[in-house]
Amino acid sequence: MVPPLARRALLGAALAAPALRGAAAQSFPDKPIRLLVPFPPGGPVDLSARIVAQALSEELKTSVVVENRSGAGGVVGTDAVAKAQPDGYTLGFSSTGAVAVNVTLLPNNPYDSRKDFAPVSIVAGVPTLLCVNPKLPARSVAELVALAKAQPGRLNFGSSGPGGTPHLSGERFKLATGANIAHVPYRGAAPAITALLADEVEVAFLDLPVLLPHVQEGRLRALAVTSPQRSPALPEVPTFAEAGVQGMEIENWYALLAPAGTPPDRVARLHAATAAAMARPATANQFISQGARIIVSRPDEALSFIREEVGRWGEVVRAAGVKAD
Repeated sequence: MVPPLARRALLGAALAAPALRGAAAQSFPDKPIRLLVPFPPGGPVDLSARIVAQALSEELKTSVVVENRSGAGGVVGTDAVAKAQPDGYTLGFSSTGAVAVNVTLLPNNPYDSRKDFAPVSIVAGVPTLLCVNPKLPARSVAELVALAKAQPGRLNFGSSGPGGTPHLSGERFKLATGANIAHVPYRGAAPAITALLADEVEVAFLDLPVLLPHVQEGRLRALAVTSPQRSPALPEVPTFAEAGVQGMEIENWYALLAPAGTPPDRVARLHAATAAAMARPATANQFISQGARIIVSRPDEALSFIREEVGRWGEVVRAAGVKAD
């Protein structure tokens, strides 16, 4: 069931959608749309993209085909969107790290998110979850910190790749606690989870939705979540603030992007369809049940938000001295 506040927000988006549809060219789209995901199949961005693609296909009355174009921490696929023909038929579904962090993290990042995209909408935000392999004798954040300090440099934490919010969550945790835990980046969340389950790494910081089924099945132990309040999906797991670690409120957001130069009427048509898609109870419930927060922002709001996030995460990268692994 969609919570009342979320329901009102989704209803507002749905009411706004017809006006935007009227402003858009009704002949678009008249062929399938490619939705590029810059991460491997099975990760949180991919799973969310497929939910949105299905709903968009129904709203637009054409196929929206997900294509995974992974590599270099999201750079390969996100750059492919930036350089695609700006006709509305190639879109991207990307996240904070690839869109906002890489601009600062990578000296030669091939795109500038502040000017190379025509954002359609920010669609959702998810917290990061700190999990450990059950073999690790740590049942709380305090016990993990004590273990890491007793054996400095022995523990490793896995992430979905350098520069993403899971990686930066781990770096912030190290700064806040003084825990000496080495970072091991993987090519997406799915291989990082495989490594955690196999005890190749003992700790992982990853988006909550992709870890949720493993925690629910008892295959992984969740210690804390980066949201300001406990997640309804895992109400027994404390926030980092409750666990005694401050400054860990972090959210990974997902954005639907078109290349810069895409005709405004087509962007408006895509946004209208996205607003209607996210207003569908079935779509919204899939996100909310996984601990995600629904966001439907106008294209201009999304562009302003991305520009602000590039600046904010740039400060974090510089302050923490984070380098691309």
